[in-house]
Amino acid sequence: MKLFQKRKLRAEPELLQTERTANPLMTLPDNTCPFEKELFDRLRYAVPVIDAAVTKIIRLTGGFRLISNNEKYQESLDRFCETVPTGIGGMSIQTFADNFLDSLITYGSAAGEIVINESEKQIAGLWNGDTSAIKIRAGNSPFDRRYSVKCSNGIFKDIKHPERILYAELTGGKSLLRGLPAVSSILLRIYQCIGQNFDRAGNVRYAVTYKPSGGNGDFAYSRERAVQIAKEWADGMNSAKYGQVKDFIAVGDVDIKVIGAENQLFDTEIPVRQLMEQIIAKLSIPPFLLGLTWNSTERMSSQQVDILTTELEYYRRIMTPVLNTIGTAYLYSTGTDCGCRTEWDNINLQDESVLAETRLNNAKAEEIEIRNRENGGNNNV
Repeated sequence: MKLFQKRKLRAEPELLQTERTANPLMTLPDNTCPFEKELFDRLRYAVPVIDAAVTKIIRLTGGFRLISNNEKYQESLDRFCETVPTGIGGMSIQTFADNFLDSLITYGSAAGEIVINESEKQIAGLWNGDTSAIKIRAGNSPFDRRYSVKCSNGIFKDIKHPERILYAELTGGKSLLRGLPAVSSILLRIYQCIGQNFDRAGNVRYAVTYKPSGGNGDFAYSRERAVQIAKEWADGMNSAKYGQVKDFIAVGDVDIKVIGAENQLFDTEIPVRQLMEQIIAKLSIPPFLLGLTWNSTERMSSQQVDILTTELEYYRRIMTPVLNTIGTAYLYSTGTDCGCRTEWDNINLQDESVLAETRLNNAKAEEIEIRNRENGGNNNV
């Protein structure tokens, strides 16, 4: 009941007092390097495969359900989880968890707030905060956190209700994207060069050269003939836009060549794949989930799925205490002191089939052991 005892209830989230400027990175927590937040935002915007990987991690983490320790309040808890507002972005605790996990993966930390309705003394909603405008410091004990938020006047103000703040971070508060800017900068440079090369050589251009003969007349009217050749050539090219084919007829020695035809574009498949492998390895996403058709054996794909499952379990372990805190706060607001636990959905059907097969094998082994004991330990039965 600490959430509501001896506290003045508020209907507005304290984290909403943050001032979102064009460059909010000067107010990052002390354990975060400057400009990292803006850098990671631009990284996801510039490299689609990184943004796709983060989005898939959030979706593959799966759904969950809060289970009350007292079945009497389970229906009320389910209704709260489905209808709790989460700002203008939607409602339900799942929406809040997805945004929370998105910030956790991208920036290495995430902050939220349980907003209280002052008149009804109930939870009015859940708010996803901006970790770049929040400072965190130790309190009276190593396990006591103190939060301060930047107000509109630029001054940091201590949050009056730190028990309503939901905060979590990855190991060391480091973003999952840490280390990718250096690799991604090389990848973007290669893509930029590919675009420039296609601007130069991809759009076919012609070089029309008129070589006058040795006669005096050709040299005297070489300028006029060159102008006439250029006009007729331009007219023939423009007519092709409208489906008309015109032949180019000229008198004299006229040479027509494609500019850059003798040059070849650099093969970028190998360096691009090497850089992509570094990115995929950091994100721990199997390549086939991102549409990358790299050659791999069935066993290799199975091992990649196992690694991904381990990563998703890691994010679930971080999210579980946050979700339990929300569910327990709601149950306290209803007048009960029972807690709750988080029950996650199975990550995929493959896990379900493996578990079923394991249970079947264990049941068969137990049946054989029972028969052996009944027959005096005869293993031949």
